[in-house]
Amino acid sequence: MFAVVYLATAPKSIAVYRGFDAAHRAARRTGSLMPPAHILNAPTRLMKDLGYGKNSQYDPDTADGFSGADYFPADMDRETYYQPAHNGYEIEIAERLREWAASRARRQRG
Repeated sequence: MFAVVYLATAPKSIAVYRGFDAAHRAARRTGSLMPPAHILNAPTRLMKDLGYGKNSQYDPDTADGFSGADYFPADMDRETYYQPAHNGYEIEIAERLREWAASRARRQRG
């Protein structure tokens, strides 16, 4: 019952639906691009020689729990699909996304 009241009175947003829509359009536009090699499993020597899994970072193993790794295919620029609304919990999500973007930029510089 409390969950129903909470959800009924929570600020509403369609930002997730819009983000999903944007990601879906990008997938249709770009087709089936190969994932970046660093996130691919390398169970064979050939795959290791091809760079699969090379320099892979597991987010929980980093000091701050964020590696800043790029998971977009090599032939695709990094895109942002989800734009949080400016109300409710999405305000906090937007701040976290800004912090991650700043951390990613710092890691890429040095």
